[in-house]
Formats: sequence, C-alpha cells, structure tokens
Amino acid sequence: MLAGEPYVATDPELVAARGRARVLLASYNATLPEEEQRRRELLQLLIGRLGDGVWIEPPFSCDYGEFLELGTDVYLNFHCVFLDCNRIRVGDRTKFGPAVQVYAASHPLCPAERREGRELALPVTIGADVWVGGGAIICPGVTIGDGTTIGAGSVVTRDVPPNVLAAGNPCRVIRSLPAGNG
Repeated sequence: MLAGEPYVATDPELVAARGRARVLLASYNATLPEEEQRRRELLQLLIGRLGDGVWIEPPFSCDYGEFLELGTDVYLNFHCVFLDCNRIRVGDRTKFGPAVQVYAASHPLCPAERREGRELALPVTIGADVWVGGGAIICPGVTIGDGTTIGAGSVVTRDVPPNVLAAGNPCRVIRSLPAGNG
C-alpha cells in the first residue's frame, strides 16, 4: 500500500488498523471545546507525526491516522477528511478551510482489478505556509509547494509549484505570490 502497489483493503491487518482509527476518531469528535488536553492525547495516539500546536476542529475523519505527518502549527477546520492509505505530509503553519478533502486513496482504472478488491494509494505532500480554501479536494500523488494558496472549491489533480495562487476545477495557477515571511 505505502509502496503505491495494488493492495486489498479487506486485509485483516488493514481492517484492524482502520477500526482502531475509527474508535479514536469517535472519541476525538465527541470531545468538548474545553477538553484541549484530551484532544491532544487522542491525536497523539492517532496521528503518525504530530507537530506542536496542531489544532484540528472536530469532526475530523481519516482512514488510519498513522500515515499522517502534520508539522508545527497546522490547522484543520471543521469536517476535513484525510484518506491516508499512503503518507500525507503537511508542512509547518499550513491551514485548511472547512470540508477540505485530501485523498491518498485511488482505485485501478481496470474494472477487473476493482472487482478483485484491489485499491491503490499515492502519497500527498503539502508544503509549509500553505493555505487550502474550504471545500478543496487534493487528489492522490499531488505535491503542493511552500507558500501556495489553493482557492476554495478547487480540485487539485496535479502538482502546484511554490508561492502561487491556484484555483479552479481542475486547479491551475492564477498568479505568483511573493515568497518569504511576508
């Protein structure tokens, strides 16, 4: 799965790992806003690499959690979905609007392979200081460069360079943005 090769999602080990994540997510999503310490503890159990200052607004959904790598001061607004059947790496200070979906999950184009229950997954990398507008969808195998802004509702189907504003369906570069600490 992590190698990008076809895999069978009903493998007992994968089913158990997703079940573990579902239990942790149910607990996390049921917490109250004042339960910051409990939220942090649950995220430490769920997320593979959890940077300092990460804030995830419930409800949040993911497949495994252990394949997520969230840098320092990452923020996810309400209703974000990360399908992490491969690694999803998010750089420091990156922010996600509500209902952003990040998909490492894919499926074979061949119907016979899908009938056999095979699935695919490709890693997603989102750089530091990125802003992803609400409702955006980031597809498998995509890399988004540092300092980039992705417009709300965009569907990101291919790599986006650093320090640009990109938007649309499919997402395309609109213009360059100043690099640096602005």
